[in-house]
Amino acid sequence: MKSVRRFDGKVVEYARYRERYSPEIVLPILREFCGLTSDWLIADIGAGTGMLSDIFLANGNRTCAVEPNSEMRQMCRALHEDDRLLQIVDGTAEDTNLESGSVDMVSAGRAMHWFDRQKALAEFRRILKPDGWIAVVAFGRTEKGREENQVFEQLLREFSPDQADTHAGYQVYRNLKSDLPRDFHHEEILGTMSLSWEDLRGMTLSLSHSPSKDHPSFPLFEKALRDYFERFAADGEVLLETRYWINVGRFNRF
Repeated sequence: MKSVRRFDGKVVEYARYRERYSPEIVLPILREFCGLTSDWLIADIGAGTGMLSDIFLANGNRTCAVEPNSEMRQMCRALHEDDRLLQIVDGTAEDTNLESGSVDMVSAGRAMHWFDRQKALAEFRRILKPDGWIAVVAFGRTEKGREENQVFEQLLREFSPDQADTHAGYQVYRNLKSDLPRDFHHEEILGTMSLSWEDLRGMTLSLSHSPSKDHPSFPLFEKALRDYFERFAADGEVLLETRYWINVGRFNRF
């Protein structure tokens, strides 16, 4: 599967610089609308280095981090070697290797748009307990909004031929109600993040569609990114607008 290998060679930057989910934002919503408690077993699908899993670990939940990329699993294991609540599983959204009817909630974060939607939803239904919940939590830059955001997206499109295809997949976060019609709740929360040059460079290199360091276009890409930073930085940081897309719901009963 091509999407499984997209982050090869990018895991170090991903783990260090990618935007983190905030427990203070996410957990109150899951508690209010899903009734999340610390005794629930969570399956975090496409877990990567465990960033969304960390939200549930902070809540005291046993969590299965399901991740197909070996480099991501290795980093996740290194970052959580002392966390006994976390089980790291080699699996995909379409074939999680988890037992049927075993989990109280399936979660997915930024990886959701890589999944084969219908096969993944069928797998989620299989591993969920009756009346279990699905939570899809995405967090990142807005595509429009501030001029800084718009120019950054233009830069990525210039150096990333598949940027448009990647963004087309993001529509999954806006079209989940038909898949999870029972007790569905959608919430969007705007915010900002401030990035130093090191943070901006690291975050950008962690993106699946940005040129890798050994790509012929990388020197030009890095120069364009530096020029972007110099144009918009104030007091040594660039300010970007961010958005949470939080969707929770349940399948209809048969």
